[in-house]
Amino acid sequence: MNQPFIKQEKIRFQHVDYAGIVFYPRFLEMLNCLVEDWFEEALDRPFSKIHETNGIPTVDLKVQFKKAARLGEILTKKLWVQNLGGASVLCGFRFEDEAGKTCLEGEVTLVNVAFNEDRNGIKAEPFSEEMKQKISKFVI
Repeated sequence: MNQPFIKQEKIRFQHVDYAGIVFYPRFLEMLNCLVEDWFEEALDRPFSKIHETNGIPTVDLKVQFKKAARLGEILTKKLWVQNLGGASVLCGFRFEDEAGKTCLEGEVTLVNVAFNEDRNGIKAEPFSEEMKQKISKFVI
């Protein structure tokens, strides 16, 4: 059975607001870091290389905030694939605190795109068969 991609992140001062809890846009930055780490570490497609010719923008995002996360806590961030299309991938994600309680969860749709020569336009481009095989290892 396939497993999710998992990373941990410590809540730092830069993540929190005056109340000492994670300011909600910082969760989205953490999600972006999770996606970037997944592409680099698990799919062998680092963003530094992707963006030479392609992109992988977020085109849809659904998030439910379930519980506050506080300064000093360690979050376990999980990402898995719910649906792999020709040029898109629908991923589920969940961030859990040290007790295993969900802080946030949701879905993110990413689309593989190619830049045109002058970089003023982009269009969806199907994933290669090799990339589809790598991504499919995270279908749950």
